[in-house]
Amino acid sequence: MNCGLKHCLQTIHDWIEEGNSCRLLSCLNPHSYAVSRGNSVFGHALHDADWLIPDGTGIVYASKWLNGAIDDRITGSDIFSGVHNHFQLIGGKSVFFLGSSEEILEIIRQNMAHDYPYIKISGTYSPPYKAQFSESDTMKMVNAINAAKPDVLWVAMTAPKQEIWLFQNRHRLNVKFAASLGAVFDFYAGKVKRSHPVFQKLGLEWLPRLIQEPRRLWRRMFVSAPIFLWHVMLAVVRKRKEVDVVKTPIKTGRK
Repeated sequence: MNCGLKHCLQTIHDWIEEGNSCRLLSCLNPHSYAVSRGNSVFGHALHDADWLIPDGTGIVYASKWLNGAIDDRITGSDIFSGVHNHFQLIGGKSVFFLGSSEEILEIIRQNMAHDYPYIKISGTYSPPYKAQFSESDTMKMVNAINAAKPDVLWVAMTAPKQEIWLFQNRHRLNVKFAASLGAVFDFYAGKVKRSHPVFQKLGLEWLPRLIQEPRRLWRRMFVSAPIFLWHVMLAVVRKRKEVDVVKTPIKTGRK
């Protein structure tokens, strides 16, 4: 997604009003990039997303180094709050929450009722905690969502499970817009405190989170981040070589 947050949200709102199928939003960061290199299904899921937002400072810097069009970071939390703020203004819209625990979902229901009283919570579903869902598990989730008929489906089951699940089941879902949001449920429920805006502005949002959840996040910082940085550096070198080739005069062999 090369546009800014405002334009991104507008295209989402327009699709929810006028679309006739399920469109997906996924978040791209250095960790998801690194994981997708070794997981082809996850890679296809990211490429298949209708909106792939730069949810990671590393993505923004990589774009700048490679003369890309991404200027600002767009987070899952930005999309979550932006869609809800719009729905609160116009009224009559509904959302469904898929993922996390019943405890977290109950807190989300309470917070939504307080923060967005004009948005209907059409349903919530806490899937079983397992590495891979059975067909029976999947159909229970799909049936619960379709029975609720929400305008928006929020999914938080960690990457790459959430992206792959939506990629493989989007054709079964009777919903206009679905987004993979990762830790946003935990942020909104207050289970995990999001980093201070100063850290976010400096591109260091990962640091306080790493301190809070070292067991869960160490691989992102010490395995995925170096892989991503190495690949970006290789791309920068290739791009410079291509520029040098273009600038080099063609020798005709004549004296």
